[in-house]
Amino acid sequence: MTRILHRSIGPELPRAVAGEGVWITDAEGRRYIDGSGGAAVTSLGHGNAEVLDAMRAQMDAIAYAHTSFFTSDAAESLAERLIGLAPEGLDYVYLVSGGSEAVEAALKMARQYFVEIGQPQRRHIIARRQSYHGNTIGALATGGNEWRRRQFQPILPETHHVSPCYAYRDMRDDETPEAYGTRLADELEAKIRELGADQVIAFVAEPVVGATLGAVPAVPGYFKRIREVCDRYGVLLILDEVMCGMGRTGSIFAHEQEGIVPDIVTIAKGLGGGYQPIGGLLLSDRIYRAFAEGSGLFQHGHTYLGHPIAAAAADKVVEIMSRPGMMENVNAMGRHLQDALEASLGQHPHVGDLRGRGLFRGIELVADREAKAPLDPGLKTHAKIKKAAMARGLMCYPMGGTIDGMRGDHVLLAPPYIISADEVDQLVDRLSAAIRDVLG
Repeated sequence: MTRILHRSIGPELPRAVAGEGVWITDAEGRRYIDGSGGAAVTSLGHGNAEVLDAMRAQMDAIAYAHTSFFTSDAAESLAERLIGLAPEGLDYVYLVSGGSEAVEAALKMARQYFVEIGQPQRRHIIARRQSYHGNTIGALATGGNEWRRRQFQPILPETHHVSPCYAYRDMRDDETPEAYGTRLADELEAKIRELGADQVIAFVAEPVVGATLGAVPAVPGYFKRIREVCDRYGVLLILDEVMCGMGRTGSIFAHEQEGIVPDIVTIAKGLGGGYQPIGGLLLSDRIYRAFAEGSGLFQHGHTYLGHPIAAAAADKVVEIMSRPGMMENVNAMGRHLQDALEASLGQHPHVGDLRGRGLFRGIELVADREAKAPLDPGLKTHAKIKKAAMARGLMCYPMGGTIDGMRGDHVLLAPPYIISADEVDQLVDRLSAAIRDVLG
C-alpha cells in the first residue's frame, strides 16, 4: 500500500533503489536503460561522483540561506558560468527550483519590464499550439496542448496561440522549408496586429518542441524571421529551453543553432541533471536595466531561489557538460541514435517520422505511413509502448495527442550525454522490440 498520490492511480510502480551511468536498478534487481533521462532531466547520468562531492561540500558549508538576506558563492558561481557560456546578449540570471517556475517568472518579468519602461498597456502573451511550457497556471495557459489545458480552462488567464513549426504535418508540398517558416512568421505578425501592435508582451516558443510534439526542430530560418517580427513590434522573445536546452540538442543552449538571441531564455531539467531541483532564466541587460533604473526590484520570488546545494550541484553539472568532448559526444551519439533508429524502424509500417537534434529524438507513430493517418486514440498506443518498453528494461517517454492534443502518438528519447554507442544500440533494440510487441 502507498500513501503517495501518484500521477496514475492504480498500477504499482517499481521502486528505484540505485542508479549508475545510464542505468537504474529497481528493488527486484531489474536494470533499466534510462532512455529518456526521466523527463529529459538526467544529463550526466546517475551517480556522478564529482557532482555528489560538490553537493557534500556545500552541505558542510551551509545548506540554506534565504535570498532576501544573503547570496551564496554557489549561486554566484553558477550565474557567472551560465553567462560565460551563453551567447552575447544574455547578461543576468534568475534562479528558481524548476521549469514551470522558470516560465512563470519569465512571464511576470516580461510584464513588469513593460510597466517599468512606461508601456503598461501591453497585456497579451502569444505562444504556439501543441507547445508545453509547464503546469503552473500561467505556464499552463501559455502552453498550447488542449488535453493538458481542458479541465483547467475556466481558471486560465487569456493567452493566444499560433501554429507550431511542424514540417512533417503542416508544410505544404509546394513549399520550401524557408517559405514555410516565412508563412508561420507572417502568421505571428498578423496575430500581433490583430491584438494591437502595442498590446503584446511576448512570444514564447521552444526551439525544439519536446513533450507535446516529440523532438520537433524548427525549419531553417524560422527563428530568424520570428526574431525580426518581434523586434518590429517591440515584443519580447522568450525561448523555453527547459527540456531542449543545457546541452540536450548538442549545444549548451539550443537557440545557438538558430543564430539568434532571445530576450529571455528559461532553463531547468538538464541544468541540475536530476541531482537537485533547480531552474533558471537568463535575461538581457536591457531588461535588467529597466528594473535597476526603475523600481529597483523584481516583484516576484520563491522560498528556495538560488538554493546553495542546488546551485552547487548545477554549477558542477554545467562545468562538466561544457568540458571538451561532452557536446561532441552528444552530437556523435545523437547521429548514431538517429542512424540506428532509421536502420531498425525506418521502414516500419507504423513509423511515420524520425526526427530531432543531438540526444533529443522523436518517433512519430501512425496507422498509415503514406497518408500519415494517426492511430486510433482509443487504443492508447503510447501507453502500451511505455509498458512494453519497461518490461524489456527500457525507460522511454511516449505521449499521445501529438497532432492536436487528442490524436497522434510519439515516443521521445533523451538519454544521458555520457551514453556509449553500445548502450545506444541496446536502447534501440529494446525500443524496436517494444514497438513491435504493440504494433507488430
